[in-house]
Amino acid sequence: MAGLRDTALIAQIDGLTVPYGQLALWSLGQAGFVLKGEQTIAYIDPYLSNSVEVLGGPPRRFLVPIDPALITHAHIVLTTHEHLDHTDAPTIGPLMAASPSALLVTSAQGREIARGAGVREDRMIVPRLGERMTLAGLAFTATPAAHYAYEVDEQGHSRWMGFIIECNGVTVYHSGDTVLFPELLDAVRGRPVDIALLPINGRDHYRERNDIIGNLWPGEAIELAKELDARVLIGIHNDLFAVNRVNPGLLFDELDRRAPFLRCHMLQPGELYLYAG
Repeated sequence: MAGLRDTALIAQIDGLTVPYGQLALWSLGQAGFVLKGEQTIAYIDPYLSNSVEVLGGPPRRFLVPIDPALITHAHIVLTTHEHLDHTDAPTIGPLMAASPSALLVTSAQGREIARGAGVREDRMIVPRLGERMTLAGLAFTATPAAHYAYEVDEQGHSRWMGFIIECNGVTVYHSGDTVLFPELLDAVRGRPVDIALLPINGRDHYRERNDIIGNLWPGEAIELAKELDARVLIGIHNDLFAVNRVNPGLLFDELDRRAPFLRCHMLQPGELYLYAG
């Protein structure tokens, strides 16, 4: 069943009561999500335009789930890196204008994109890896990612990031786009995670030959979720572009072999997942 779109989706986000100890997530497709806990509403990696196709890339496989100009309720927006399907000027500009109290947490490269989209400097934060910050009832810690290189400046700002997000008594790990490497494992190992949002679209020579940078394979995502002792794995980054995805059945084949009792989901754009422990 297709998820909700535009005003119907926004009405569901606004109208849903999320008591302490629960967290609501709505998929926006690719790596994008809306999170709500009590009154806090956060957007992560929202890609709500057709800018990739406009610039000569592949078309979307599904419609934009929300017009960013309709998003008036955001308290915080987090983007993991500067690629258009994660930090997109035609999304960030209208969204931040429509939600004038929202703050943007992004990389130094993402900050340049946001500046170009008209976002004021005082509304942007570039976090250092490992630094825990609290905004609008939500705590977040930037974690290392590598897409494919691990690139960190002298101040501890990473070009590629994930986030450990604590909201309403629930902890979410959104890895961003990444492969596995020691610094990532060291940063997240031993931290309790309720929900792991991990890419599963994999990578291979033929995609890389066409400048398509890949991510974790499904089996790697499951092994990482096991290391995190995550209660739920949600596979992401596998639905938007036909040229950069794998059969989602691979995730569940690997799950059966590696962690058959791990809760695991794939969400449709606009679909709600309510975590209640």
